[in-house]
Amino acid sequence: MRIVRGLQPSPPDLPPSVVALGAFDGIHLAHQTILDLAVARAHALGASGVACTFDPHPLQVLRPGQAPEPIATLAERLELIAARGIDVTVVIPFTLELSQVEPEAFVEEVLVGTLRAREIVVGFNHTFGRGARGDARLLQSLGPRLGFRTHVIPPLEVGGTPVSSSAVREALRAGDVALARRLLGRPWTVRGVVVRGAGRGRRLGFPTANVRPDRPLLLATGVYAGYARIGLEETGGQSGEGGHKCVVNVGYRPTFGEDQYWVEAYLIDFSGDLYDRPISLALAERIREERKFPDLDALVKQVRADVETAVGLL
Repeated sequence: MRIVRGLQPSPPDLPPSVVALGAFDGIHLAHQTILDLAVARAHALGASGVACTFDPHPLQVLRPGQAPEPIATLAERLELIAARGIDVTVVIPFTLELSQVEPEAFVEEVLVGTLRAREIVVGFNHTFGRGARGDARLLQSLGPRLGFRTHVIPPLEVGGTPVSSSAVREALRAGDVALARRLLGRPWTVRGVVVRGAGRGRRLGFPTANVRPDRPLLLATGVYAGYARIGLEETGGQSGEGGHKCVVNVGYRPTFGEDQYWVEAYLIDFSGDLYDRPISLALAERIREERKFPDLDALVKQVRADVETAVGLL
């Protein structure tokens, strides 16, 4: 997949396209539906499948205090978009100046003029342009004059839960990674680099990888079962070793009286040096909440039980 950052200069060799338009901040199932339809329509027309997205999230610029936590980094988003078969992703830097562009001008100058859109695929509730006036209805009204067709993806539900980035965030804040997985169509992952810790886990018989996350986490503290992939490229590729069952603790290590937020993983079927290596932890199920133990024996007993539980869940 080709990545174009910004619109100046515009891609000189971009063929007519089908554009998937959206923030795509989580690449959940509804986002995937938008991207998949754009790819299918592009193939049918012999056009290029283009994703048009923004970075940072518009609210980080317009109302920083109300901006949502990121579900995925830009690198993860680009990886996931590429996995859907999109040919080109255009990442437009979101600025105050861009927020003042009239939606009609954005459609005519950017989507049609620069990206050469012949069809546009958009979610039912996506808005853009000054005052958030741009929406699916506006696209449908502009299409006949500007020569493009609009496809609007309706609301999607999974088990009665509307699929949205907000729903994913709420699930993660509650520690419900199983629901987040159903909404995303994949496990939610924590990515980062393994750093040196105090070595307590090794002394207790459970050597852990202390992970410095690549973004602030919106995940509830607790103990989770998941899978670890080791040696991932910085772009979030899938080139490293992978598939190690693991138990992941997210929180503050209350048994040791710490107040620093940690992510640490015990890889059940792995032995070796992980220091300074990138790692990805795909969280499948929450085992329990984080709690303080009266002594190390009680902690070790619980960790053994957590490992048994994780193996059973995975």
